[in-house]
Amino acid sequence: MDFQTSVKTCLTQKYARFEGRASRPEYWWFILAYVIGLVLFALLGIKLLYVLFVLAMIVPVTAAGWRRLQDTGRPGWYILIPVVIGGISMLVAPQMPQGGFGGGAMMGGDFNSGPGNMGRVGASALLGIVQLVLLVIYAWWLSRPSQPETNDYGPKPQN
Repeated sequence: MDFQTSVKTCLTQKYARFEGRASRPEYWWFILAYVIGLVLFALLGIKLLYVLFVLAMIVPVTAAGWRRLQDTGRPGWYILIPVVIGGISMLVAPQMPQGGFGGGAMMGGDFNSGPGNMGRVGASALLGIVQLVLLVIYAWWLSRPSQPETNDYGPKPQN
């Protein structure tokens, strides 16, 4: 499957299709198109367009990842684990002391070295490590070859 076919397939025929399997080319060409779109909309500097692009792409990107994991024999819902961890991180991050860790007070931040803030710093660091580990695991899983035979999620996809 080439770049254009992958993008067309993921945005039209399989926009919200979570059943079945997605080959490596189908998934990775589509993710490349998504990343190019993210960069282009970020460079435009119009936040509304960027947000609209991200919102429009949530479903097809998730569906493609779901099908790709199923192609490797893993449950598709595993693609949601990093989303949940990221959501938790976003809840913790706004509670972080202003000015950063360490020299925040000297830089005019409101860093309070009390135990409450230290716990949030530790939780944020732990979540960052978990996200890094998940990034490596998912990059590995999503880059694995298709299972050559029919699996629980359907027949091997055609490239």
